[in-house]
Parts: sequence; structure tokens; C-alpha cells
Amino acid sequence: MEPGRSDPYATAARYYACGRLPYPRALVDSLREELRLDGKGRLLDVGCGPGSITHLLAPLFAEAVGVDASGAMIEEAKAHAAPNERFAHLRAEDLPAGLGTFRVATLAQSFHWMDQPHVAPILSGMLEPEGALVHVGATTHRGDGDVPREEIDALIRRYLGPWPPGRSDERANLAAAGFDEPVEIEVPRNEVFSRSEDDVVASVYSLSYASPARFGERREAFERELRALLAGRTFTERPRAITLLVYRR
Repeated sequence: MEPGRSDPYATAARYYACGRLPYPRALVDSLREELRLDGKGRLLDVGCGPGSITHLLAPLFAEAVGVDASGAMIEEAKAHAAPNERFAHLRAEDLPAGLGTFRVATLAQSFHWMDQPHVAPILSGMLEPEGALVHVGATTHRGDGDVPREEIDALIRRYLGPWPPGRSDERANLAAAGFDEPVEIEVPRNEVFSRSEDDVVASVYSLSYASPARFGERREAFERELRALLAGRTFTERPRAITLLVYRR
């Protein structure tokens, strides 16, 4: 996803706000306790998207920097940036890009996009001696509840074909870059969210492989079928647990 090349999130970025379930406050508390964060140091959020994790964690640092290969995502992130946040339209593969060193780097639902054997040692070199890399494993575009996800998945496949290929071995690539076995933290989710028809449609369009642009001239037909399936109902979804993998060198 080089700047200037095709951006799979160009038409998906604006659907994140209502399409994705939010990260919980418990995630902040877990990282504050594990890493003893105290408002000092710098955060690097790699593949920051619209800044979901950057905005959430920025109060724990003196400065938070988000980078993403999608210009559309960066514009969304900038629109809600706090005074101590800044964002750069930048591929992870082009780091360190003169950004300096960081106390913490985060990879939140983003590492699978990257050339991992190339990026992992770069991130290792950008961390302070006692710094940490945090991999955030989550599924924010869907939860568990009465949204008819299986039927929606089948509809997407009928229009767009099979899912993208599986992900590479992220743990192995980080270990090869010199990171120790991670500390694993499970962040439970107890909330239940009400999801309107529009919310569910947005959750579909927030996916890179099901963004509005992917459907081309068939988008209107797809959305008619999707909305007919949802039938104007209101649904409930309970977010799935989040796994934090905290890596140190």
C-alpha cells in the first residue's frame, strides 16, 4: 500500500467510526499497568488506521505518532487528533523515516499488511533500550450476537469471491527480529452494543476486501441485498476478547 498507489482503504476509512466496535478502556488500564506508563515518553502506532489506538493511548505519553500507508485513514486520524498527537502518511517499510526512538510501538490489527521480516527489525531498532512492542489482536469489525454474519459473509463471497489469503506467522517474524517470548494479556469485553442496520452496513464497508470500491458498479445491488437481509432491524453485539502480546528485546 505505497502512498500514491492503490489504497484498499480509500473508500473504507469513513466507515470505521460507526462500523467498528470501539477498543475498551480496560485495554488502556492493562497497558498502563504492564508497562508502567506515566505520561512520559513517545508512542509509535504503526498502521494506525483512523487513529483508534493512537487516540486511546495518547494520554499515557508525552507524544503519540501514528503512521499509515492509507492517506484516507491518515486524514480521518488527523480530524480527531489531540494536541500531543501527530500523523504521517507513511508505509511501515519506509520507517524509521527520521521519527526517532519510542518507549512503545503498537501494531493493532495491522502487522498482516506489512513485509514482516523487513519491518520487525526496523521497529526493534526504533525502541528505547527498555521499550516494548505491543501487538493488539482484535476483531473490531464484528462481535458475537444476533447480527446474521454468516449470511453476510456468504453474500460478500457471492459478489467478490473467496477471502484474502491467510496471515503469516507474526510471532515467528518478531522472534527472528530479536524479540523475546511475549507477555500475553487477555482483555475481556463485557459490553453489549446496539447495532443499527446502518452500523452493520458500515462494518462491512470498513473492511479492505469489502470496501465500497471493491464492488464497483455492483455496489448498489449488493447493498440492496444486504439491507434486505438486515430488514431494518436493530441488533446486539458483544465484542470479542482482545489479546495483547507485549514483546521486549
